[in-house]
Amino acid sequence: MSAHIRQAIEADLPSVLALYAQPDLDNGHVLSEHEARAVFAQFARYPNYRLFVALRDDRVVGTYALLVMHNLAHRGAPSAIAEDVVVDRAYQGQGIGRQMMAHALQRAKEAGCYKLALSSNRKRKDAHAFYESLGFQQHGLSFVMEP
Repeated sequence: MSAHIRQAIEADLPSVLALYAQPDLDNGHVLSEHEARAVFAQFARYPNYRLFVALRDDRVVGTYALLVMHNLAHRGAPSAIAEDVVVDRAYQGQGIGRQMMAHALQRAKEAGCYKLALSSNRKRKDAHAFYESLGFQQHGLSFVMEP
């Protein structure tokens, strides 16, 4: 049974925050709804940054964000980054994550992107296996620094 994927609206934020609160992602440490609304409003100021939700029976069961950014390198071809990919634990293993990533890949293709990238916490082994099953390959190294 497939999910319906659409761009998120403000009314989806409580459900999205509940997904982020799951132990495999932010483990209960999420923004308040007020804070989330302020951040969500900032999305509109980015030319190509969107939050998507996956629905089953009008219930938000998955989400991901997609940023398409322009580049001067790669002959000006844009690249896409999928971020904050999560599916409700009760719905994992039912193809929703696979459908969301196909959706992200299609958006990236339509935007003329030369790649779709994502990062995943080193401890999320099941997520890594899932991404590899979709054809994602480890590429380079990711470095982070807390400012």
